Amino acid sequence: MIVEIAKVIFKLIEIFFVAYLVGYSTFLFISVIIGSITLYKQKRLQPLKEKLTTNYDIPVSIIVPAHNEEVTVIDTVKSLLNIEYENYEIIVVDDGSTDNTAKELIEYFEMHRVYKPIKRQIKCKREKFVYETNAEKVPITVVRKDNGGKADSLNLGINTARYPYFICMDADSMLQYDSLKNITKPMLEQEDIVACGGLIRISNNVNFENGRVKEYKLPKSLLASMQVLEYDRSFFASRIMLDGFNGNLIISGAFGIFKRDLVIDVGGYDTNTVGEDMELVMKLHVFCKLHNMKYSIKYVPDAICWSQAPEKLKDLIKQRKRWHIGLFQSMTKYKELFLNMKFGLISFISYIYFLIYELLSPIIEIIGIVVTISAYFLNLIDIQFMIIFFLLYAAFGAILSLTIFLARVYLQNSKLKVKDIIKAICLCFIEIAGLRQIMSIARMTAFIGYKKKKLQWSDITRMKQHINS
Repeated sequence: MIVEIAKVIFKLIEIFFVAYLVGYSTFLFISVIIGSITLYKQKRLQPLKEKLTTNYDIPVSIIVPAHNEEVTVIDTVKSLLNIEYENYEIIVVDDGSTDNTAKELIEYFEMHRVYKPIKRQIKCKREKFVYETNAEKVPITVVRKDNGGKADSLNLGINTARYPYFICMDADSMLQYDSLKNITKPMLEQEDIVACGGLIRISNNVNFENGRVKEYKLPKSLLASMQVLEYDRSFFASRIMLDGFNGNLIISGAFGIFKRDLVIDVGGYDTNTVGEDMELVMKLHVFCKLHNMKYSIKYVPDAICWSQAPEKLKDLIKQRKRWHIGLFQSMTKYKELFLNMKFGLISFISYIYFLIYELLSPIIEIIGIVVTISAYFLNLIDIQFMIIFFLLYAAFGAILSLTIFLARVYLQNSKLKVKDIIKAICLCFIEIAGLRQIMSIARMTAFIGYKKKKLQWSDITRMKQHINS
């Protein structure tokens, strides 16, 4: 009797696990098709859009929160000065760095101290000092404050900003020369847009000159190369599909633009979460829906931000643990989005996807693997079927990842060497049937000690970029 019950339980788990993998593969397949078609259409319309481009630039404040970023912060600001855009300002918020982040900027750009007060429209820690310069292409401001975390730094940056739109970006990232022009285009075309997210690409081993890619190569690090495939799959596929019905629940903290007055109305970034980027977007969705506001949150794949990927496994694990905690905090804080007719497809597609295939996926996948192995030793499973199924699943996922990677290379006119293509073909199998499982285990342990570290910045090893001005 006990054996029969065990067989039924294992069979049900096996069916659920297979359905879970089939569901994820189906979602990925549909996303890749929609993403590829959308990008192809945009590529064909690009010449026409360039002819119709207006010379008007929306005033934008670029906020760069930084903590111990002396290695990269000057290159970041220099790259921002290479942007082909006129009406913007750069604000770097030094969140209690223990290195020379602020000092490096002040000395390099020969900045002078100012004593004007900052109006605190959003609650945040007070500034300790403010330095400015108007000697560059656009005004540059450095604000120093005590450590309060990234969200608190962004809130101080919003308070400091003088323009109606602000961009948040990481201090280890660089905007492509046309990124600002591209990410503001939708706001010129559509009045109800409250936020836009850009495309994040991996900058490791890429050479830049005046904000343009001079030479594109896959990273030397195999771990970073696998993240290229992962990022392409996310930014070129699922986000494009979700954008079709205003369903994106996240704008990457590395590059996004927001309507400043609305963000002030909702209270700015939540300083009690480590996933401040996703939390703000979900908060905007809920606020606008509950107030019956006509609004749109867009994804702009031709607005490109280049960001460093971790090249050490321990750094990648730290990053993904932090992301998973932020996901959990945002999903639980806005649980009213779950199966709620008031929020439409955001509730029934976006929230469900993030719940099952992002938040719960580490638990489901690890339990599925453990149960499958246990069932094999107990002779309760058709092992031949499971092996064939897993191999087909891995091959299908790898082919989809490679498809979107090659589509991105073609549609963005990237030149790639044959050895890099061969490298991508080999790594796409390892990424989906190796790295994914390692990250699942890491994300399952994300909550160990997270309360003590929620205001700490990730201490990922930074590298100097290949930049020529």
